[in-house]
Amino acid sequence: MPSGKRRRTASPAVAWATGTGKGTEAGFTLLELMIVMLIVAILAAVAIPAYLASIKAAKEAVLKEDLHVMRGAIDAYTADKEKAPQSLDDLVQAGYLKKLPVDPMTHTESTWVTATDDTLQNIDQSEPGVNDVHSGSEETGSDGQPYSSW
Repeated sequence: MPSGKRRRTASPAVAWATGTGKGTEAGFTLLELMIVMLIVAILAAVAIPAYLASIKAAKEAVLKEDLHVMRGAIDAYTADKEKAPQSLDDLVQAGYLKKLPVDPMTHTESTWVTATDDTLQNIDQSEPGVNDVHSGSEETGSDGQPYSSW
């Protein structure tokens, strides 16, 4: 090479990617594409069940918290008013709940199932009424128990 100048050539990777190498074509073979698709399918097969399980666990956590809050409101209403609420709407109207929570399993606030009992919870209570609440869902939880029994 005259006057000490070197000719620049592209690296094999650049030549392959840009298609500037001698006799090479840019692109992937069908086999390479199939291998990549297989890897993506395997990753999806592992990730999707884990994702669905985490969604179910989150809904169950919300259900447990909602039940805990509503049961606490029922107890507070009963202790303060000396009578049990006759419906869950009584808790909202009296200010013990801002609004009825949405059942995370049925996606509506109208499916809550209340349990009423004729027995009085304490000596000051003058009127029986709602003493417990459950989900209206027919599904079974991750612990094997139906959500309606939680």
